[in-house]
Amino acid sequence: MIPPKANAAFVAAMEDVLDVYTRPHDPERPLVCLDETSKQLVAETRQPLALRRGQPARYDYEYKRGGTANLFMLFAPLEGFRHVAVTERRTAIDYAHILRDLADIHFPRAEKIVLVQDNLNTHTPASLYEAFAPAEARRIAERFEWHYTPKHGSWLNLAESELAVLSGQCLARRIPDAAKLRAEVDAWCSNRNTHNAKASWHFTTTDARVKLKSLYPSL
Repeated sequence: MIPPKANAAFVAAMEDVLDVYTRPHDPERPLVCLDETSKQLVAETRQPLALRRGQPARYDYEYKRGGTANLFMLFAPLEGFRHVAVTERRTAIDYAHILRDLADIHFPRAEKIVLVQDNLNTHTPASLYEAFAPAEARRIAERFEWHYTPKHGSWLNLAESELAVLSGQCLARRIPDAAKLRAEVDAWCSNRNTHNAKASWHFTTTDARVKLKSLYPSL
């Protein structure tokens, strides 16, 4: 996306996220980035021809559509951990359950989870109140320290980068149904987690004030 020119709201959110990324690793306050994408489910209508020496695998141009699945990416770049949840929808209720799992299953011992995500309208504490009783919603909300990338600044979300890796290594092919998709992404996550694949962010606020000077209001 093309960022706006001289936009105070953009640079305020950008600098907030960049400051979060420069914090030292703290296991009591893990950094987790959240993003989501969709995957078109496509089944074969004819048996593909298997890979042979000197020839690539071959697939018929015809296919059968199987609907769309949603994928929530949870990526802790300093922990070398990621989890991808496959859901039928991307509603506020789905998002709320993802946050509860993040707090209670993936990082139950964390003092506070530092959460970075984009500005999608469901990505707010309000979604928790749509899914759970008030006391439970508040309990979950207080497990997080909330941070948002600026509008038109999704490149600042490390979960988006991890989704790009997932797409290139796992999703760039025909997958017929949600069950197969879930099995494939689980295997991909397990492999990445076993190898403790991390991400190291180097772009700082100081860099932004020089290289992205046009985004800042002129005084």
